[in-house]
Amino acid sequence: MSSQTDIPGVTPYEGAAGGWGALRAVAKAISGQLAIGRETAALRRMNQPDGFDCPGCAWPDPKHTSSFEFCENGAKAVSWEATAKRAKPEFFQANTVTALWQLSDYALEGLGRLTHPMMYDRASDKYVAIGWDEAMQHIGTALRALPDPRMAEFYTSGRTSNEAAFLYQAFVREYGSNNFPDCSNMCHEATSVGLPQSIGVGKGTVTLDDFDHCDAVFCIGHNPGTNHPRMLATLREVAKRNVPIVAINPLPERGLERFTSPQSPVEMMTGGETPLATTYYQVRCGGDLAVLKGMMKWLIDSDAADLAAGGPGLLDRTFIEENTTGFEALAADVQATAWPDIERKSGLSRADIEHAASIYAQAKRVIVCYGMGITQHRHGTQNVQQLANLLMLRGNLGREGAGICPLRGHSNVQGDRTVGITEKPDAALIEGMKLAFGFDTPPEHGHDAVAAIKAIRDGESKALICLGGNLAVAMSDPEATFAAMRKLDLAVHIATKLNRSHLIIAKQSIILPCLGRSEIDLQAEGPQSITVEDSMSMVHASQGGLKPASEHLRSEPWIVAQMAKATLPATRVAWDHLVADYDRIRDKIEVVFPAFYDFNRRVREPGGFRLFIAASERKWNTPDGKARFLVAPGIEEDDGLDNGTLVLTTVRSHDQYNTTIYSLNDRYRGISGRRDVIFMHADDLAARGLKHGDRIVVETVKAERTRSVSGFTAVAYPIARGTVAMYYPEGNGLIGLDDHDPQSGTPSYKSVPVRVRNA
Repeated sequence: MSSQTDIPGVTPYEGAAGGWGALRAVAKAISGQLAIGRETAALRRMNQPDGFDCPGCAWPDPKHTSSFEFCENGAKAVSWEATAKRAKPEFFQANTVTALWQLSDYALEGLGRLTHPMMYDRASDKYVAIGWDEAMQHIGTALRALPDPRMAEFYTSGRTSNEAAFLYQAFVREYGSNNFPDCSNMCHEATSVGLPQSIGVGKGTVTLDDFDHCDAVFCIGHNPGTNHPRMLATLREVAKRNVPIVAINPLPERGLERFTSPQSPVEMMTGGETPLATTYYQVRCGGDLAVLKGMMKWLIDSDAADLAAGGPGLLDRTFIEENTTGFEALAADVQATAWPDIERKSGLSRADIEHAASIYAQAKRVIVCYGMGITQHRHGTQNVQQLANLLMLRGNLGREGAGICPLRGHSNVQGDRTVGITEKPDAALIEGMKLAFGFDTPPEHGHDAVAAIKAIRDGESKALICLGGNLAVAMSDPEATFAAMRKLDLAVHIATKLNRSHLIIAKQSIILPCLGRSEIDLQAEGPQSITVEDSMSMVHASQGGLKPASEHLRSEPWIVAQMAKATLPATRVAWDHLVADYDRIRDKIEVVFPAFYDFNRRVREPGGFRLFIAASERKWNTPDGKARFLVAPGIEEDDGLDNGTLVLTTVRSHDQYNTTIYSLNDRYRGISGRRDVIFMHADDLAARGLKHGDRIVVETVKAERTRSVSGFTAVAYPIARGTVAMYYPEGNGLIGLDDHDPQSGTPSYKSVPVRVRNA
């Protein structure tokens, strides 16, 4: 940053990621929730073999955990959940929904834990407490009254356990619907759609141990310091081995640059730090496809030159010939792509891209890690597939120390999909459900998140059940989304805290308070554990130890079972029997999904077990049994836009997890007490007659219609030229429901063509 002191709340941050700043933030988060004893007890159990899984990111646990096996943002997530603050019925009696709507999202969730089932009373404009039986009666009656089960939408948040998610999809499928919009639709759906077409599985192929054996790591489109901080310890160990770490990202992220480990007494006491990225390329937002094609172009050309000179070549021909199809088409495509176009689109020089490719070529074992900077584009699926192409050129799949590593956000978003949260049931799932429960699953595809909002908008769907999350705020196009959700006949939200989605009132609006992951889940046959799956397909148990925040809280599996009983009078499922002992739910999961064989025994082993990932063993579950090089024609995402157009990306602040705002600070970017900023390169500001500190208007450049947001302050920042960044969800109003990847349906949160001007 430059000249930051003249704007309130904008000051350069000079330190490393982690360090004393992280410890101070942990202490502040805990004290701010007024439950120091309760929260510290929870932290001692978090990510331990006999404790509960962090409700934050999905980075895996090491084999040998320490007593301090949590990161700064994990501590924030736990303090947020284990807070002493309560939103009791008396609070709702004193505050109308109209008044609550005026509060910020940060203030709403800061009110504390929900304690009772609540139902909206239109006469008083207030939520009032009701009993569980009454709540279920209202839900069951409303769902049964729909002319068609497909007129209901069933949303799932990634914090949901395997057990709750499995019961949820069983309930909905017996009801007669496959409408499963979920948070994966908004983040890694491009992975779930793109990788199966390439390598036969929609998951990563690496394990945590692979980082001990790699010769290079490429970090593309992600920010570990904020979104998966425990990854920093892994990258630190990689860097200590002098293994190159190549970062490709539009913004300079401190968590990719350098790290002071809070678990290293030497670094903490001496102020030491570990440099991470050996090379940092600031790609123009939306230019990843161009960079990847440029790297592959150099590899293929250099391979040919090496062969001509009598060398062995740079490509792994044995791997390509034995394991893949489509190489010739890929080679023709990248060789036909001109370097001037690659440079213009990527914002990088040919020399930079060739240098990155040479690092890749010199390493025998390469891991590519990527996040939503790759997936949340209109060509997100193609981005993912080009990463797979790059790895296949040198045989970096199914090899120790190598592979593809999608970085999932929420702690069980991958597990939810594994146990059936999908709008596209395949034949195996349909057959498995019949075998496990004896009913027929509807075969047709249901709605993803974008399709669900459109169906609600168009009056085709009249009910919405949300198993966690804050769907209205997370979705693109809040103007359309909010208006659509106000047309619902029924809205049900299963949640731990109040959020804005709960205040978008339907004809009937109900809030059902659930247990947090850190709390004891006591069912008819004793305390229960749930299971989760991390980003590397490890499945492990999680058992809370805290007294629940209210005696009226219920577990998500229990709530799902009660909704099913209230809705399906002739159900084929023994809901109460399953919920009494979650081992029985896991037995049913094993029937439907054989990969979970011997589930209850294996999950009780320390650290759990890894699901079989065929591509990790060079087995390709594709139609022809081969991994496939897939061509992405062209490199343009914004054809026809003039040279004055910028590309906007939305980003999370450091004190944020998805739509949850822990504070108004963004420490590593030097922002405190505010979120009304837009990050721009100083040259981009000057070219438009703007300067650091100006109030500006941001407008979209689309034929459909112009969208705009105003009241934001320009902050000169060392971001890539041609790229601007705003916080999520503040920037969501610039993204229409139709602005998404056509293959995966993922909204294009990170590729919004815009212009900026003075307010």
